[in-house]
Amino acid sequence: MLAIAMTLALTSALQAQAPAPDLSDPEVAHVAVTANSIDIDMAKLAQTHTRNGAIRQFAATMITDHTAVNSQAAALATALGVTPKDNAVSQSLQAGATQARASLDPLHGAAFDRAYMDREVAYHQAVLDAIDKLLIPTTENAELRKLLVDVRPAIATHLEHAKHLQSQVGTPSRTGK
Repeated sequence: MLAIAMTLALTSALQAQAPAPDLSDPEVAHVAVTANSIDIDMAKLAQTHTRNGAIRQFAATMITDHTAVNSQAAALATALGVTPKDNAVSQSLQAGATQARASLDPLHGAAFDRAYMDREVAYHQAVLDAIDKLLIPTTENAELRKLLVDVRPAIATHLEHAKHLQSQVGTPSRTGK
């Protein structure tokens, strides 16, 4: 439950940024790289904490897909001569990730699986919301905007996959087991 609460706080932080779309392209690039890096880190944690083969495969997909997006973003930044710039949204994402990891790290087995999949559903929804309401609208560079638009369907697919796995691992019993 703590992981869900922290991810919801992250969603709120992202939404709080949406009314003031004043991120520069270097800041948008940093948010994108940060969001992908966070999910890579969480997927690596999942691979060490779960025994569920489907969740292991999901985590492997997260590592592969989000690493590819970060590579594309890095190549684009280099081509454009842009250095990603840290900002309040990136910092909020990282703070939420640190808290989520702290709540997930002590868990194993079914408890970890439930918490991780709950977090992945909430996180991918928050990232989609950020893409739609903050990143795409504030991006001035057409190539960076195209990368965000092109990546969006994969994030939506990740969300649907996460929801499917979430339904398979179920919810904790009232005793917390």
